[in-house]
Amino acid sequence: MMPSALKIRLYALKQFNCMLFWSIFIFTFFSGLTTFAQGNLLISPRRIVFEGNKRTQEINLANTGKDTAKYLISIIEIRMKDDGGFEEIATPDPGQFFASKFLRFFPRSVTLAPNESQVVKVQLIKTNELVEAEYRSHIYFRAIPNLKPLGEKETKKDTTNISVQLTPVFGISIPVIIRNGKSDTHVKISGLSYKMNAENKPNIEMSIDREGNTSVYGDITVNFIDKSGKTTEVGAAKGVAVYTPNKFRKFQFDLSNEAHVNMSKGKLQIIFAPQSEDKTNAKIEPFAQSEVTIQ
Repeated sequence: MMPSALKIRLYALKQFNCMLFWSIFIFTFFSGLTTFAQGNLLISPRRIVFEGNKRTQEINLANTGKDTAKYLISIIEIRMKDDGGFEEIATPDPGQFFASKFLRFFPRSVTLAPNESQVVKVQLIKTNELVEAEYRSHIYFRAIPNLKPLGEKETKKDTTNISVQLTPVFGISIPVIIRNGKSDTHVKISGLSYKMNAENKPNIEMSIDREGNTSVYGDITVNFIDKSGKTTEVGAAKGVAVYTPNKFRKFQFDLSNEAHVNMSKGKLQIIFAPQSEDKTNAKIEPFAQSEVTIQ
């Protein structure tokens, strides 16, 4: 006898309101904080870089939610696309080196009660096998979902129907980079343009061009300079990356212009500079900068 109906129920995970990894692999690079928060999992720092004499580093995890959460920890390999998106890969692209062979980490899973924290240790190994290059892999924290949604009551099953439960898998990853050798990387901004978008908001487009043996990561600041020379910040994007082996990354965003500056005449100055952990007012040399005139 054929079933009279096919019921499909989709259960979202309340405590992991973050990125859907397997179907849509999205990374956000607009957080200026040392801590990376997504859903109820707090991760610090947001990237690990081994260079010089560093051999061991720590990742701090914290559960800021109201429910106990479990995560499996693994290493994955990804490719950055020219538009800044990501996709998982198994074989490195030409000029790309995976870091996974040279990493050891523990524990492999964590269970965090509400407001509980845990340290994951990452260790560099087989350093005698490293050649002069930059190596990158990503540590992936995959949430293990509750099979039964919170608050759902037991219901009497209808044996004449087929019930299918689809549970999406959510996760967060952070890059782990090993740098062996001196950096010779240079950056420039090209293809810079200014226009109004479909919602009549000011928008800029550009290409961040990278040449050399290391990745770059920093903040973009957009200043408007009027005819009198007055400078006003009208836009910013935090944590913009161009990973090896990519030669460029296309980038665009709307300007906030919270100061309500009349940008009818003048020029826009775009500065791409490294992020600094220094809390002083020490001057930071930018990776690159460019200007576009507004008539």
